[in-house]
Amino acid sequence: MTRMTPEQENAFYADPDNQVPQGPPVRRKAKLSEPVPVRFPEELLQEVRDRAAADDRSVSNWIRRAVEHELARG
Repeated sequence: MTRMTPEQENAFYADPDNQVPQGPPVRRKAKLSEPVPVRFPEELLQEVRDRAAADDRSVSNWIRRAVEHELARG
């Protein structure tokens, strides 16, 4: 399956016929804990923002996935 670009997704879901839910509902994981303030040097933060945007993710989600990946390495 080819992944759609954000522009293609927007065009696809602009059609009301493509807004009908399909399949069983998907439940989210348990709620997240309290926020953890973390500071980054401006250059590093900009790179994180760029990579998160390239993955079409929020900065928080991108950082969370990076931490999960690092912890999984053992």
